[in-house]
Amino acid sequence: MPCERKPMRYGHSEGHTEVCFDESGKFLVTGGNDGDVRIWEGLDDDDPKFITVGEKVYSLALKNGKLVTASSNNTVQIHTFPDGDPDGILTRFTTNATHVTFNSSGSRVAAGSSDFMVKVVEVSDSSRQKTLRGHEAPVLSVTFDPKDDFLASASCDGSVVVWNIEEQSQLIGWPLLQKTNDVSSAASLCRLAWQPAAAKFLAVPVETKVHLYERGSWDHVSTLSDDLTQLVNVVAWSPCGRFLAAGGVGGSLTVWDVSSELCVERQKHEKGFTVCGLAWSPAGSQLAYTDIEGCLGLLDGLGSSHSSSTTRPTEKKTAKDFDDLFDDDDDRLMDEGLSDGNSPVKKPDDDDDEDDFLLPGRARNRGAILDDENSLDAGSLKLGLGAFGDGGGAVEPAAAPPPPLRPVYEGPLPTAPQKAFQPGSTPAHLTHRFMMWNSVGIVRGYNDEQDNAVDVEFHDTAVHHAMHLTNSLGHTMADLSQEAVLLACPSTDELASKLQCLHFSSWDTNKEWMVDLPPGEDVRALCLGRRWAAVATSALMLRLFSVGGVQREIFSLPGNVVCMVGHGEQLLIVYHRAAGFDGDQALGVQLLQLGRRQKQLISGEPLPLSHRSHLSWLGFTAEGTPCYVDSDGVVRMLNRSLGNTWTPVCNTRETCKSKSDHYWVVGIHENPQQLRCIPCKGSRYPPTLPRPAVAILPFKLPLCQTSTEKGLMEEQFWRSVLFHNHFSFLSASGYEVDEEEQTRSQKEQQELLMKMFALSCKLEREFRCVELAELMPHNVVALAVRYAARSRRMALAQRLSDIALEKSNQAQEEEPEEEEPEPSAGRRPSRGSYSDRYEVAGRRHSNRRNQEEEEEQVEELREEEEDETVEEEAETRKRSADVNPKEGSPVIPSLTPIGKVGRANPFKVLGSGKPSSSSSSSAPPRATNILDNMASGRKSSPLAGPAGKPNKCPVLKPLAPRPKSKTQSTLLQMTSMKKKTTQESTQPAAEQQKQPEAPPPAPPPASPPASPADDTENKRPKTGFQLWLEENRKSIAAERPGLEETDVIKEAMGRFRTLSAEERLSWTERAKGQTGDAADLKKRKRAEGGGERGGGGGDEKGQAEADENSAKKKKSLDASAKLSAFAFNKN
Repeated sequence: MPCERKPMRYGHSEGHTEVCFDESGKFLVTGGNDGDVRIWEGLDDDDPKFITVGEKVYSLALKNGKLVTASSNNTVQIHTFPDGDPDGILTRFTTNATHVTFNSSGSRVAAGSSDFMVKVVEVSDSSRQKTLRGHEAPVLSVTFDPKDDFLASASCDGSVVVWNIEEQSQLIGWPLLQKTNDVSSAASLCRLAWQPAAAKFLAVPVETKVHLYERGSWDHVSTLSDDLTQLVNVVAWSPCGRFLAAGGVGGSLTVWDVSSELCVERQKHEKGFTVCGLAWSPAGSQLAYTDIEGCLGLLDGLGSSHSSSTTRPTEKKTAKDFDDLFDDDDDRLMDEGLSDGNSPVKKPDDDDDEDDFLLPGRARNRGAILDDENSLDAGSLKLGLGAFGDGGGAVEPAAAPPPPLRPVYEGPLPTAPQKAFQPGSTPAHLTHRFMMWNSVGIVRGYNDEQDNAVDVEFHDTAVHHAMHLTNSLGHTMADLSQEAVLLACPSTDELASKLQCLHFSSWDTNKEWMVDLPPGEDVRALCLGRRWAAVATSALMLRLFSVGGVQREIFSLPGNVVCMVGHGEQLLIVYHRAAGFDGDQALGVQLLQLGRRQKQLISGEPLPLSHRSHLSWLGFTAEGTPCYVDSDGVVRMLNRSLGNTWTPVCNTRETCKSKSDHYWVVGIHENPQQLRCIPCKGSRYPPTLPRPAVAILPFKLPLCQTSTEKGLMEEQFWRSVLFHNHFSFLSASGYEVDEEEQTRSQKEQQELLMKMFALSCKLEREFRCVELAELMPHNVVALAVRYAARSRRMALAQRLSDIALEKSNQAQEEEPEEEEPEPSAGRRPSRGSYSDRYEVAGRRHSNRRNQEEEEEQVEELREEEEDETVEEEAETRKRSADVNPKEGSPVIPSLTPIGKVGRANPFKVLGSGKPSSSSSSSAPPRATNILDNMASGRKSSPLAGPAGKPNKCPVLKPLAPRPKSKTQSTLLQMTSMKKKTTQESTQPAAEQQKQPEAPPPAPPPASPPASPADDTENKRPKTGFQLWLEENRKSIAAERPGLEETDVIKEAMGRFRTLSAEERLSWTERAKGQTGDAADLKKRKRAEGGGERGGGGGDEKGQAEADENSAKKKKSLDASAKLSAFAFNKN
C-alpha cells in the first residue's frame, strides 16, 4: 500500500513545534510556541484537549503516563497523561531548557539547557540528579542509549558528545556542526537519535547527510544521503529500528532502510516549511511531523509499504511460514535494492529521475516504474519475481491500482479559536494565581495540598478590609468592584456551575447570595458594574443580575465569549464572530449602556488585533473609556469622537529589553496619562509571591517621524485630544467634570497648536499654517493672526482673519443654545471638527484665565524666533530705508491686551476718545474687524443678543463680504471725518503719540462719506489713497453711477493698486506734506539731507500738529506695515 500524505492542519501559533505519540498510538501530543500542549485523538480531531504549561513549549516527551515539558519559565515540568494534571517540577535551569527525552524504561529524563548543562533526573525522585558539564554553548538535543549506559548530546559549540552517565564524564566527542551562540540562530536543531532495541547506531544529522556511529567502537560506519540540497534538521528511528526518518530545513521528508542504506520514501512538505518535529507511531505505520509554522502533518501507510522489505530471499522458510499473514500486495517488492545479490545495483542516475519528489498520495517505488496509474511495467514484474527467487505469487499482474490523486488545499488554514479568559487573571492551571487584579484590588487563588482558598485585598482599605474565603466550591473566576466580589466555578458531574456574590457594601446583614446555572450551562466570563453583575455562559447567553441578586435581562450572544468587563453603567463584551485564518482571531465587540437609558453603543463591530495575535487584556480606563491589549503588546483605546474607532496608544514591546519579557497590564488612566503594568521577566504572567511591583509606562501614538520637532508636537497634540475626550462623555453621562483639569488640557492643546503654527511659519509653510488654524478654537486663531502679522506675513494674516470670522459665525449660532436653562456642558458637540468641539466644551471655562497667558504665548514665540529672523529684519529695514532713510528699525506694533473678559478681536477698532455708546462697565464693546468693515454702516447696533451678556466672550461677527485688500485699514478715516468733534481735535499731541495709529470708531448708518472740506477737522494727515480718491471720485461715479459708497471705495482701492509703486509713493508723500504740488514734493526730497522731513506744510493746526506728523513719519509707509499697525494698536 503506497504511503499517503495527509493534509496538514493548524496546531499552534507560529514558531517551533514538537510532536510525539503516546505508547498506545491513540493520541498525538504536540507542544508549541503558544505555551500549550494539545492532545489529539487523530489528525481530524477538531477539539483537542490542551494543557497550558507556560509561555512557550520548547520540547516534550511522553512515557508511562508522564508528560514532561521544557517550557520558557526555565523549568522541566511533569503532568499526568492524559488528564494533564500538574505533577510537580522535575528540575530547573538558570535559562530555558531546550530539549527533553525519556530513557527506554521511562525511569529517567535527560534535559539540555541554554546554560550549557545537561541534567539526568530520576522521575520517581527528582532530587537524584546528575549534571553533565563540558559544553561551551547552549545544548541543542539529547538522547539516551537504549541500554541506559550512555547519553549523547549536541551543542551550539559545534560538538556532538557521548557521555558516561554514571561517571558523569565525556566518553568521546566529534566536531561536526557549525558553531553558533544560540539555539534560535542555529542552522539545524541537530536532533540526535539512538537506534532502539539493538542500540547499534547513533544517528547524527550533519548538514545534508546523516552520519551513523557504531556504539562501543564509536566509529563512523555509514552515511545516509539522498542528494539532499538542504540541511537535515531532525531524525527519528522507527520502533523496529530498521528505518530512519529525517526532516529537513526546506521541508523534505526522507525515510531510509538502514541495512541497505537506500531511500525508501521521499516526501515534500506541502508548503516547503522547515520540519522541526518527527515521531513514529508505536506500530510504525505512521510518521507525524510538525513545522515551524505550528502545523501538524502525517504520513500514513508506511508500515504496509515497507513490510515486504523485512522479508529477504535468504529467509525462505520464515517467509513461507508467514505467507498466509500478508496479502499479495504486501509482498510486492518496493525497492530494487532491497534484495541481496540478484537485484540490480542502484545507479547514481536514478536520483535524477523526475519522480524523486512524488506528489501527495504517491509513494516512492524504485522497482516498479508506473507507465500510468492503472498498469505496471512488465520488466518491473520480472524484476520483482527474480528478487524473491521462486516468486510464489508474490507479485500479481492484476494488483490493485494506487489510489487516485486527491486535490490538496493550499490556502490559509483556520486558526484555533482563543479560549475564554478573565482579564487581569493568570492561567487557571497554576496552583497560586491571580484571579483578578484591577483598579479596586487583588483577588488571589491558592489551590495546593495545604490550602484551597481565595484572598481578597483592596488597594484602598477604606473600601473594605482584606478577606480570606474558603474555596470549597473550586471557584476559578472572579471580579472585584467597589460594591462586591463575584466568584464562579465550572460544573462537575454532580454539581451545576455556580455564581457566588459577596455584596460587602450592602447595608443589611445578609451580604452573600448564590445562583445555580441551568444544567449543561457553564460560566465562561463574568464582570461587575455599578449595581449590576453580568455572566456569559457556554450556551451563548448573557445573564444580568442586580448586585443584590435579582435576575434582570437575558439575551443571546452572537458567538462564544472571549472575555467581558464592566465599568459604571457600561458593559463591554468580546466574542468570536467567525473563524480566523492564518493565525488571526476574528473577534467582535459589543458595548452596552445599562443605565436608565439602556442602549447599545457598539454593535458587533470587528475588534482590530495585530497580525497573528490574540487578545490578552480588556478593560476600561479609570475615566470609563474602553481599551484592550493584544499579545503583541499593542494597547488600543476607543476614540468616541471618531466614530467609535480604536486608536493604538502604546506598544509595550518597545520598552521590553528581551523578546521573552512582557508587561502584564493591570490598569489604564487617562488623567494623568498612565499605563499601569507589571514587568514579567521571561514570562507573560507575574508570580503571586513576592508581590510584584507595578510599573508605569508612557503613552505614545504611532505617528510618523516622532523624532522630529514637528512629529513630536503632532503626537503630543493628538494624544492630548484623544485622552481628554472623556470630559464630554462624562458630562453627557451626568458626571461632574473637573473644570480646572479641562481648562488645563485646553491650554496645553492651545500651546501645542501655536508652537506648530510658529514652526510652520518659520518653515514658510503658510498653507500648513491655515490647516492648523482650522484646528484652533476661536481665541487661538486670534493669536495666530497676530503672530502672522508680526511675522510680516500679511497674506496669511488675511486668510486667518477669514477663518476667525467663520469661527465667529459658528460661535454666534451656538450662543443661543448656551442660554437654555439646562446646562450644556454635557451636550455632545454638533460639529465634527476638533476646533468646534473644543470651542463648545471650553468656552465657558477659559474666559477669565488664559487671556494674559495667551499674550505671553505670542511674545514667547516671537522671542524664540527673533534670533532666527535677523536677515528678515535687515531686509525690512532696508525696504523702509528706501522710503524713509531716517528710520532706524522697523516699528513692531504692540499687542492689544485681550482684557479680563472673553476673547478679543485682534482687528477691532475703538474710539480714541470716549467709548462706544453701547459700551458699559458690564458689557464689553463690540469688536469690529477692520479688515471687514466695509458694510459696517448697515449695522444699527454694535452689540446685541446673548453676545452682550457679561459672562460671554465677545465674538467676531461678519459685517460684510470679506474683501482681499491689504490697505482697507486706512479707509476708516474717510468714513469717520464728520464724526470728529472739536474736543477730539484739541486732544494733546502727547496722548496722540502714545496711540499714533488708533482709528476712530465706525460711523452710524446715516454718516455720509467725508468731503475734502472736513479735512481741517481731522487731526491726522490724509493718506495717499485718500487724496487720490478725492481727485478721482467723480470719474469713478461717472463710469459706474449706480455704486454705493462702499462699492465706490472698493473700486477705488482696486484701481489704486494698479498704479505703479512710484506713483503710489508720490501720492503718499503728497499726503504727508499736505500739499498736492508734485514740484514741492521733489524740492523736499532734495532738501531732506540734513533737515527735518515732517514739516507741517499746509496744515493749519500749527507747530503742534507738525510735531505729531513728524512722529508718525518714523513708521514704515508700507501698506502691510500700516495694516499690522492697525491690527495691533493699543487701546
